[in-house]
Amino acid sequence: MLPEFKNKLLLETALTHRSALNEKKSNARVSNERLEFLGDAVLELSTTKFLFEMFPKEPEGILTAYRSSLVKTTTLARIAIKLGLDKMLFISKGEEATGGRTNVGILADVTEAVLGALYIDQGSKAVDELLEKILFPEINTIIENKLYKDGKSFLQEVVQAKNLETPTYQVISEVGPDHDKEFAVTVTIGNKVIGRGNGKSKQQAQQAAAIEALKKFDAS
Repeated sequence: MLPEFKNKLLLETALTHRSALNEKKSNARVSNERLEFLGDAVLELSTTKFLFEMFPKEPEGILTAYRSSLVKTTTLARIAIKLGLDKMLFISKGEEATGGRTNVGILADVTEAVLGALYIDQGSKAVDELLEKILFPEINTIIENKLYKDGKSFLQEVVQAKNLETPTYQVISEVGPDHDKEFAVTVTIGNKVIGRGNGKSKQQAQQAAAIEALKKFDAS
């Protein structure tokens, strides 16, 4: 599903986590961080254009909510797995041993890096075409399940409507250096954990936990 790259080293760089550099896991001389920076902007522009054209009557606020849901860390991590980037990723033995290939932050980052590399290699049209296949169809699920809403606020509404106790959030782990932490958070109602989420900030992880909890309410 990933397009054939003209510049193979560019793709290899996009797949190179900084932990792999010391072990010379790839031919890349630098990590994928700069390409991730570019890919983040490319992703936002492509997604904005898609939503602007797809929903001509929706106001800015709704379009922003849709976009946030499409480009959030957990969604991008799923895209990385769809593309097989988790298996192609160059990471150190230590990072591999601690679950680096399933780390949502690393997977989201490599997705952005590959998009940045694809933009350099083949231009914005190639990026748009790839996202139309692997990312933009996610908008249907997002709208159907109201995942574009603020997860915590929406969960609070549901809980109040059911006369349940107020949800409480707890950080259960913090992994990584200060500049690149990964947080895991649980959300509890009463004495029961009903959701768990991960994110690069406590707020992101709380939102992910709330959305996971909302899915359980929908299924009940």
